[in-house]
Amino acid sequence: MRKDIVFPVVEGIRVAIACQDETAETPAWAVYLLNTNAFDIDNVLVVSKGYSEKQQPQQQRTSILRQYLGTIAAGEHIQIELIDPSVFHLFNEYWVSYYVDGQIYDKKFIFVPESIIGENLVYIPQLKLKGVLHY
Repeated sequence: MRKDIVFPVVEGIRVAIACQDETAETPAWAVYLLNTNAFDIDNVLVVSKGYSEKQQPQQQRTSILRQYLGTIAAGEHIQIELIDPSVFHLFNEYWVSYYVDGQIYDKKFIFVPESIIGENLVYIPQLKLKGVLHY
C-alpha cells in the first residue's frame, strides 16, 4: 500500500539551468544535475517536460524526455540536456530519481515561467557558469 512506502528526503541534489557562453550572440543554455553529496548516486533517471498553465486558452506542452544517466559520483555534475530560451515562459519540470544503498529517492524540480532571467542568475562554482540553481 502507498502508506507503507517510505519517501526519504532528497538532500544534496540540485538542478541548474546555466548559460554556457554569455559572450555569444545567441548564448547556449543547458540543464545540469549536480550531486553535492559525499556519496555517489546510482541508476539516475531524469524525466523532463515543459508546460503552460492549464487556465490558458491554448495550453502549450513540450515533449516528455526520459534519460538514464547512470551513476553520478560524489561532488560531480552531468549535463541533462540543452534548453532553448523559447521555452523559458513555460513551467520546466525535471523529475529526478536515483538510488543510494538500494533505497530509491525522487524529487521534482520545477522552474516557474520567467524565472530564468538575468536578475536570477548566480555564479555556480561547481559548473563555473552563471545560471539559475534549484534546490
